[in-house]
Amino acid sequence: MSIPGSTNKSDPGFATPDPGFATPDPGLATPDPGLATPGPGVARPRRVLKRSTLWAAAAGVASGGAGIAAGELTAGLLSPLVSPVTALGGAVIDAVPPGVKDLAVQLFGTADKIVLVATIGLVAGILAALAGVLEHRRTGWGLALAGLAGAAGLTAVVTRAQASPQAALAPIVAAVVTMLLLRAMIRRLATWAPTDERPARQDDDPAPLARRSFLNALAGTSIAAVVAGTVTAILTRATAVASGFRGSMTLPEPATAPQPVPAGATLPVDGISPLVTPNTDFYRIDTALTVPAIDPPAWKLKVTGLVEREIELDFATLLAKPMTERHITIACVSNNVGGDLIGNALWLGWPVRELLAMAGPKPGADMVLSTSNDGWTASTPLEALTDDRDALLAVGMNGEPLPLEHGFPVRMIVPGLYGFVSATKWLTELKVTRFADDTAYWTPRGWSDHGPIKTQSRIDVPRSGRTVQPGKVQFGGVAWAQHRGVNRVELRVNRGPWQQANLAGSISTDTWCQWQLGMDLTPGDYEVQVRATDSTGEPQTEDKAPVAPDGATGYHTISVKVG
Repeated sequence: MSIPGSTNKSDPGFATPDPGFATPDPGLATPDPGLATPGPGVARPRRVLKRSTLWAAAAGVASGGAGIAAGELTAGLLSPLVSPVTALGGAVIDAVPPGVKDLAVQLFGTADKIVLVATIGLVAGILAALAGVLEHRRTGWGLALAGLAGAAGLTAVVTRAQASPQAALAPIVAAVVTMLLLRAMIRRLATWAPTDERPARQDDDPAPLARRSFLNALAGTSIAAVVAGTVTAILTRATAVASGFRGSMTLPEPATAPQPVPAGATLPVDGISPLVTPNTDFYRIDTALTVPAIDPPAWKLKVTGLVEREIELDFATLLAKPMTERHITIACVSNNVGGDLIGNALWLGWPVRELLAMAGPKPGADMVLSTSNDGWTASTPLEALTDDRDALLAVGMNGEPLPLEHGFPVRMIVPGLYGFVSATKWLTELKVTRFADDTAYWTPRGWSDHGPIKTQSRIDVPRSGRTVQPGKVQFGGVAWAQHRGVNRVELRVNRGPWQQANLAGSISTDTWCQWQLGMDLTPGDYEVQVRATDSTGEPQTEDKAPVAPDGATGYHTISVKVG
């Protein structure tokens, strides 16, 4: 008979149970206190379970990462406009209520998409780890979870507007790769437990070999995921720059030159917003999780709907049209009072009214539904695209081709309207229709369908909460009332009388303008508010309103400590 606690099962004493052990000795009913703590050769089941679970989770994460990378690589090769990750992100953006969207913009600003991608990655990692644990505990459960995730990715992909038939292959590849790798690694894990948590082994114990096999598989899968992800990033980037087209493109000279910038339009106030916003600082708010990849030679713009003649325009034809260059300030409807989701740029483009005149809108039409390459739509009043304002099919921004993230190769710019009803990026279609017949992307989500920009003003300096020196305190900022113009800006301190600020000359009624006012302040705490009045004599309202459904209102108010 072998010694109690021995793991040598080759001992003949284990071949046939000793009859003396058929009935447990009553003296063993209470464990010997000396055995309360397992000896070095005794397994610790609870720790084995914990370590095995962690390795199973790692196997799930590695398998899921490799599967996702394989899916993205497949999309990069076959369907660069849509992939499982971007499709899921787009589906999330489409599904969230307007309040959640506004909160994301307020919290993260233009980094909201980075946060969304990171969140998708975190959720995917958690699900992958869970799949590994489930598969380790019961065969098939983890595979079922991976299959459900693949089905969700497939649904998201095929429902995206820009998805091609071959786009469906990417989520299928992702799911299949994940399931195959997960099953293979969990099988290897089943033959091995961590060395320090197994019973003592003999020389012929297969555990070291099983451990090596599992760890090699884990490392190989992780490396494959990294390599596939790197290749995908290279492919995606190569597609996004459209084979260097934008970098080699020369903008046409404008047939209509921009308005001259008046003398004194820029005030010498440190910290004030520049009159023209650099491209790198210009806000970006849209529903595209990744920048759409558009090859300009293959780009087409269609004019359809209630028109006498449907038109299709290619990029070369557009560039040959007589271009107009204009400074125009555009704003996002999600811009809170005092917010920075607004910018002024010099735009180059062909007037939209000339294209619509060629198509000939039919009587009764009152709206143009513009569509982006990613399926997003905006409802623009037909009047705003056919009157004398400078609504443009823009191809240039501040003297260079449109940046990729700002709509390259073509976007719309419409003075006087918030971007959600006018500033369609990556433009592909203009459908002349009626508000009663068609609905744009944001309208069923609780937003208005017209969106005229409201008169607003902002204090740029000093920043709220800052401490400044007593004496002459310089206040400065910007004000706007697009397509109407600003004729007065005023400040008041601690709800006292309004004091008129020095208003710089504006480039046009379609651009913002700078203002400045120096006030003598003694030590103390101050509340400072600003208001603007447009060229019609209508001051901005003090009534506070949220950004939904058609833009925030109220006075921008800051707190300043003097002392």
